[in-house]
Amino acid sequence: MKIIINAKITKGFQHWKKMFKENEPMRNKYGVKVLVYGHPPGNAEEIYTVIETESMDKIQEMLKQPEMTKLRTEAGVDLETQKFIMLEGGN
Repeated sequence: MKIIINAKITKGFQHWKKMFKENEPMRNKYGVKVLVYGHPPGNAEEIYTVIETESMDKIQEMLKQPEMTKLRTEAGVDLETQKFIMLEGGN
């Protein structure tokens, strides 16, 4: 299953990117593979991430972990703006 995640960030893209990369062990633990990430041209206060996982249950389990919430908050993710889009089709 592939998922697009979109959110606003409050501490800048470079800070978010550094924290995002440091969070790889947690994603690996829950079987989340990052395919791509970035921001719209001219808007470094909004991020998009495309991930692949075996189920939405794994993502929900990971997001409930206090450590994950702390990491995302420290990275500047505005959790209230977060959107998940489940994709179908493709390879």
